[in-house]
Amino acid sequence: MPSLSAYREQWFGNIRGDLLAGLVVALALIPEAIAFSIIAGVDPKVGLYASFSIAVVVAITGGRPGMISAATAATAVLMVTLVKQHGLEYLLAATVLAGVLQIGAGLLRLGDLMRFVSRSVMTGFVNALAILILMAQLPELIGVPWLTYVMVAAGLAIIYLFPYLTKAIPSPLICIVTLTTVSLALGLELRTVGDMGELPDTLPVFLLPDIPLTFETLRIIFPYSAGVAAVGLLESLMTATIVDELTDRPSDKNQECIGQGLANTATGFIGGMAGCAMIGQSIINVKSGGRGRLSCFCAGIFLLFLIVVLGDWVKQIPMAALVAIMIMVSIGTFSWSSIKDLRRHPRSSSIVMLATVVCVVATHNLAIGVLVGVLLSGLFFAWKIAQLLRVTSTLSADGRARTYRVEGQIFFASASTFSNAFDFKEALDHVTIDVGRAHIWDISSVAALDMVVLKFRREGAQVEIVGMNEASETIVDKLAMHDEPDALDRLTGH
Repeated sequence: MPSLSAYREQWFGNIRGDLLAGLVVALALIPEAIAFSIIAGVDPKVGLYASFSIAVVVAITGGRPGMISAATAATAVLMVTLVKQHGLEYLLAATVLAGVLQIGAGLLRLGDLMRFVSRSVMTGFVNALAILILMAQLPELIGVPWLTYVMVAAGLAIIYLFPYLTKAIPSPLICIVTLTTVSLALGLELRTVGDMGELPDTLPVFLLPDIPLTFETLRIIFPYSAGVAAVGLLESLMTATIVDELTDRPSDKNQECIGQGLANTATGFIGGMAGCAMIGQSIINVKSGGRGRLSCFCAGIFLLFLIVVLGDWVKQIPMAALVAIMIMVSIGTFSWSSIKDLRRHPRSSSIVMLATVVCVVATHNLAIGVLVGVLLSGLFFAWKIAQLLRVTSTLSADGRARTYRVEGQIFFASASTFSNAFDFKEALDHVTIDVGRAHIWDISSVAALDMVVLKFRREGAQVEIVGMNEASETIVDKLAMHDEPDALDRLTGH
């Protein structure tokens, strides 16, 4: 956690901007929370209570000020089968367990693994999410009255033009107020937030999931909890990285893991479903002026106030206003420069970015797309490093000794290149292998070195290895077998 003064600044350093941004986010959260509840197959209040609880708890305990967390589609889709087969109570228990797993991940500092996610994967993640956000608005734009398109266009005009008049009030908030006023004044027949589902009219209460505390219950919920924990942390940490760049402020990824875990654990005990960070809402928050913890906290408090106290008014908000906001988010989220960069960037980077986009959009699963991107990035990196290995040699004046000089990284991808660089049939008395400019990384490279030494010895040459650095020497001393009896037979499996 940050120092007390820094923590206080994160709460009260941008009060006005955070309050207004929190209100905009709260209004945009309502239809999404209802929609995600429907996806999971539960009552709308489950998603609404979850969004309130997660936003409030993460604001206090998370590691990324200004980021919005709530119920999300990414976690909702993972719970569908559990709800169908076992019911709501098992979903609540799975949510609590997912939170515990996330807390454990934070304590184990797994948030540091984000450094292995390349820029290409991040760009693909952002672009895919922008496409998914836009696709999610299509049901509100297909087979609807023509007035809907007029209202959406008017909403987009307000969002993009109002900032030229003043930036004191977030333009998305003006969009919601204006379109709602026009719709009510003219009595327009448009789809509203109330058509999405019934809003709760009571505060959430603490309750324990009504399930048997047995190993069988754990066996049922653990796979779902593990999936939710992994996907939730992945999306949260990716979103935190993006908000880091938008605000030019770093975040504590491990603290964010713990914060997300505490939020999900608490949510399961008040009848809410699991959630995580939301890139769309986070970008709405940042673009509306939200920077601190207060914005996420207020989003949760305003959300609860709106649905419980002002529910009758909130029901009248036309969906066209919220669709316009989400289209703005989609346009703002997409990295348009990445299209132009396809020709300028290395082909491998472009392939990683496009593969991430395709996999996420095709599966609607951010985790799968990011995993594919990370794996491709690793493979391309390993291939590039393997190509940098170089082995040169010089023969002594009498032709009886040769010195091989190895430069580069010797590991599983370059081990065969290393082995093939030696001429074992050359009649030599002495062979020197100089690895002063090389590094031996893994068991594959040690095995390759073993094989080279043993093959030269089989041909009657003495072998000397020189220049080995301390790290390489450590792994070679531990794993090498070329000084053991019948080592060649063991290496070749004979």
